Amino acid sequence: MQPNSLPTVYLLASKRNGTLYCGVTSDLAVRIAQHRDGTFSGFTKEYGVNRLVWFEHHGDMGAAIIREKRIKKWRRAWKLELIEAENPQWKDMAEKLGFDPLPS
Repeated sequence: MQPNSLPTVYLLASKRNGTLYCGVTSDLAVRIAQHRDGTFSGFTKEYGVNRLVWFEHHGDMGAAIIREKRIKKWRRAWKLELIEAENPQWKDMAEKLGFDPLPS
């Protein structure tokens, strides 16, 4: 199994300290492409939330879904701490997955 096709919880942001979105997927690269392309309508498309700022792989989808639900209930400050612990510059981590840089 490739790392991108593991059950993954992820956080997207519109910009540094911007609007946040927490999601779960079985294929991170495909899901990031969908968010960037605006393939489906919804919150991320409406608010321009497409910068991958944090993600965490899990061994199975059940564990990933539980983690996503817990993070969604967190206070915003806790989510910011989670992001900044691993990504203090709020860089777009999707570039490490082969995506082009987002426009500034």
